[in-house]
Amino acid sequence: MQEVPQRKDQEEQEDKEVLAPQLLGGLLARMYARKRGRSGSTRPLVKARWVKYGKGEVEGLVVKLARDGLPPAMIGTVLRDQYGIPSVRDITGKKIKKILEEKGLAPEVPEDLLNLMKRAVNLRNHLEVHRKDLHSKRGLELIESKIRRLGKYYIRKGVLPENWKYDPERAKLLVKSA
Repeated sequence: MQEVPQRKDQEEQEDKEVLAPQLLGGLLARMYARKRGRSGSTRPLVKARWVKYGKGEVEGLVVKLARDGLPPAMIGTVLRDQYGIPSVRDITGKKIKKILEEKGLAPEVPEDLLNLMKRAVNLRNHLEVHRKDLHSKRGLELIESKIRRLGKYYIRKGVLPENWKYDPERAKLLVKSA
């Protein structure tokens, strides 16, 4: 008769193991690094009353900073740190990328994909000098697999054209021009 409670305990333990990732609330480890980490500033709970800029002024600042060559993430950082605007979306009702698309200033390649390409290009340059650096070679393989995976996602969503394919030489030219 003691076996029945043990079996019940085992089933409960298995249920907990299955639910454990769901209970963590998205705090799972990275795919390759085994680290967690969630960086970023905390947004205010209430709408920022201290912001003295209107909708049109904020859109103008976004366009001005984009014409200066800043990517969307840096535009948000500059607006937060220098202008005291915690969220462009709270004021304008649109995300920075949406504003840039309306004004025709959106980047042709998504920012996260471009950043991965920059890392891959820098790592390739490093490997040209240090050919026996096997750790960096593995890192390059991981970065390029992330690029391909992200490229497939953007093709599926229609952000990139159907015939887009990652090519290290094209990436080098793209990174140089950006």
